[in-house]
Amino acid sequence: MNIVITGSIAYDYLMTFPGRFQEHILPEQIANLSVSFLVDTMVRERGGVATNIAYTLALLGERPRVMATVGQDFEDYRFWLEVQGVDTSAIKTIKDEFTASFFVSTERDTHQIAMFYTGAMAHAHTLSFKDLPPSISEVDLAVISPNDPGAMVQYAAECQALGIPYLYDPSQQIVRLSGEQLRAGINGARLLMVNAYEFGMIQEKTGLTQRDISRQVEILVITQGERGSEIHAGGQSISVPVVPPEHIVDPTGVGDAYRAGFIKGLALDAPLETAGRLGAVAAAYVLEQKGTQNHCFTREEFVARYRQHADDNGLLDAMLAA
Repeated sequence: MNIVITGSIAYDYLMTFPGRFQEHILPEQIANLSVSFLVDTMVRERGGVATNIAYTLALLGERPRVMATVGQDFEDYRFWLEVQGVDTSAIKTIKDEFTASFFVSTERDTHQIAMFYTGAMAHAHTLSFKDLPPSISEVDLAVISPNDPGAMVQYAAECQALGIPYLYDPSQQIVRLSGEQLRAGINGARLLMVNAYEFGMIQEKTGLTQRDISRQVEILVITQGERGSEIHAGGQSISVPVVPPEHIVDPTGVGDAYRAGFIKGLALDAPLETAGRLGAVAAAYVLEQKGTQNHCFTREEFVARYRQHADDNGLLDAMLAA
């Protein structure tokens, strides 16, 4: 499947706070919030939504192409992605900028406070689906994930004009996109995929109900953390449970892995429930590791873990044969 993923590429600075945020935030003083948390640990990891999705897709046997902008500090990261099986030919280096950076603190109950430095990502609008070389111009699925807001609007319009089916994932940028921009992105999408809180934000900003959105997209996926995910398509709803992790280390990047697993299901032309379960298995692997690209599995291991929780009736044989 020819997949082009747009979105952020970043370095992740992951910090651990030993307490609970809620114990140090006064609700009655929220308008005057000024608080500092002393963290115990910090590591720098490769991250970014686009590359997180691409990494797991590569583990699953795809060779996704990432279209994004990065800074002068990216070359080691580029080499590493290529070794993993990710096509970086559509990634553009902005020489006078640094690669975007994500700073996140995770507390005892896995709640998080995060900030994102844009860096080279602010130049994402300089890339275009119209400029892709002939070798990758036939796109089976584009992914429009959190990125420079202007670029996200541009990419959605280009995909609609070029007839490219796309997965729309505004998630972290919902706060920066207007209701009109969100409605435009949703209206032309094949899939909308967000978590439950983000879906509520979309409804508030756009004025659209769940029924309205389900009528506009072929597939609506709402992830719900430990309660699994819901897939709405063709007037039906499918509930997909989580795959229990062996242990919980870090939730960062779990949603990106779910997206990769779901997309792999689409590439296999599998039923939507199977796609959701593939997403759930991929998410479990990430939850068991610190960082968003430190999980690893063979396709045989992945399929075996899938079959511990569901019967695929041989549908995943194609993945093992690839």
